Amino acid sequence: MEWKPIGIIHTPFKQLGGMPIQPAGAVGVKGVVEVFKTFRAGLNDVDGFSHIILIYEFHRSQGFKLEVVPFMDTRPRGLFSTRAPKRPNPIGLSTVQLDRIEDGNLHIQNVDILDGTPLLDIKPYVPEFDSHADVRTGWLEQARKTVDKRKADNRFR
Repeated sequence: MEWKPIGIIHTPFKQLGGMPIQPAGAVGVKGVVEVFKTFRAGLNDVDGFSHIILIYEFHRSQGFKLEVVPFMDTRPRGLFSTRAPKRPNPIGLSTVQLDRIEDGNLHIQNVDILDGTPLLDIKPYVPEFDSHADVRTGWLEQARKTVDKRKADNRFR
């Protein structure tokens, strides 16, 4: 399996430590998604959406463990019950607010992504498709209420 990046995500976050761990903790943080020229025709009609889902590669992540201590907890959890970046296939996703598109650049906010991250895909956020009622959030039930105060450290370097 081989993927080809369609762009690069530019953000204020040059280092892993201290950056937000989810878009909910990055309210107001702005970034720019540079879509490569070859793929810009695919941006037609994207400007009608207020939010988009960015799918990207955790390009600084190497290796993985099937049990990790996530940013939102102090005890080991199964990798697939977390959003930790060290994964067998280092794929990340973030739902961000789309402010505008100019010359193939998507101006976004609420971005929690490391600068220089390769973009793999863009999908529109549609509440009727992507938001669900009556959800369970497992071990995150209490911790998720403090996501806006949590920052990344270097545990996943």
